[in-house]
Amino acid sequence: MEAVAAVFASFFGAGLVLRQLRGQDGGSGTVGALIAGLLAYLLSPVWGRTLALMLTVLLGLWATSRLGFAHDDPAWVVIDEAAGMFLASVGLGPLGLVVAFAVFRLADIFKRAFPGVAAAEAVGGPFGIMGDDLVAALYGLTAGWIVQALTS
Repeated sequence: MEAVAAVFASFFGAGLVLRQLRGQDGGSGTVGALIAGLLAYLLSPVWGRTLALMLTVLLGLWATSRLGFAHDDPAWVVIDEAAGMFLASVGLGPLGLVVAFAVFRLADIFKRAFPGVAAAEAVGGPFGIMGDDLVAALYGLTAGWIVQALTS
């Protein structure tokens, strides 16, 4: 069962791509978010992305709890970034989606500069692993909606 949990936690292997290419996992969150962003682009902007978000959050909570991550969030675990990207993309067109991706990744990487992101991570365990990315995604979603409103 741990093997299945690892497949989900790595977002079906997306979190292992950089390990295969360059021998380390650093930056895997961006790869996971990019793949989720591409999938989001192909889904219905509201219902498809919302369903993907809900499924990804549930699978992420299950997988990270099954693997026993109490306080650490290994770089290869990218299901949290995938869930964040699905949230950041809800209702957005192509330009808004690109902006949401960029702001979401910045908020996740520089979490101390974005209120609430580091606090969500401090919860620890599966909820902390998933929570910081979902809070960071709200920044991305907000930026994407602002750009979409200004350009439409």
